[in-house]
Amino acid sequence: MVLRLLGAGHYVLVYSRRAEVRDRLTASGATSVGSIAELASQSDILLSCLFSDAQLRETGLGPDGFIANAKAGSVFVSHTTGTVATLEALRDSSSSAPLILDAPVSGTAENIAAGTLTVLVGGQADAVERVTPILAAYADPVVPTGELGSALAIKLINNLLFAANAQLVASATQLGDKLNVDPDALLSTLEVCSGRSGAASHVHRIGGIDRFTEMAGPFLRKDVAACHEAAAEVGVDLGLLGKVMQAGPLALDNSG
Repeated sequence: MVLRLLGAGHYVLVYSRRAEVRDRLTASGATSVGSIAELASQSDILLSCLFSDAQLRETGLGPDGFIANAKAGSVFVSHTTGTVATLEALRDSSSSAPLILDAPVSGTAENIAAGTLTVLVGGQADAVERVTPILAAYADPVVPTGELGSALAIKLINNLLFAANAQLVASATQLGDKLNVDPDALLSTLEVCSGRSGAASHVHRIGGIDRFTEMAGPFLRKDVAACHEAAAEVGVDLGLLGKVMQAGPLALDNSG
């Protein structure tokens, strides 16, 4: 993302806890700062792409966090797939908090490098319009979804559907094994048949269900947990998607 922003001609400040990342990015033209507080105080548009709500709270809250130190009039764009409750907690932690947008992403590192990442954006319309030309450095399409939290809700539904599809693909490969079907032949054939899905294509591209589980499992488990949390906050059942996700052979649900 940083390289795409630099390539689009933007002035980019970065903060990294790891020296090798900092050195690589500054060598590419970014300007490094020494703390999250310093980063926030100098950023008109602050972008984060953190793994979890816990990391958002860790870096955003408190006297040294990016909320308390945000530049006046700035916009904070969160690419984390988490819950709106965390974004609301960030917003409500300071009377001078930046305007917050939820902007979960769909795609891979390859999509980012190509500038074709899908980014959903929820929040105040004029702020969404303001950040869209920046996000366009690595995102196409950028999809406005409505009020704050709407993008996260859509992304969580998408991720639950993907997890359910992954469970079905895993079940299909198990059935194929029982029928003595080569798994690569099964997956490659499914890609041109009516049973194809994004999950099946991803499993095939990544090298099979075991490799998929190893690489995608931690992210899917995190996203499934976020689905449970978000649904519980509003008293909504995950329905058939939740049942399929829980009943499949992959260990994607740690809720018990």
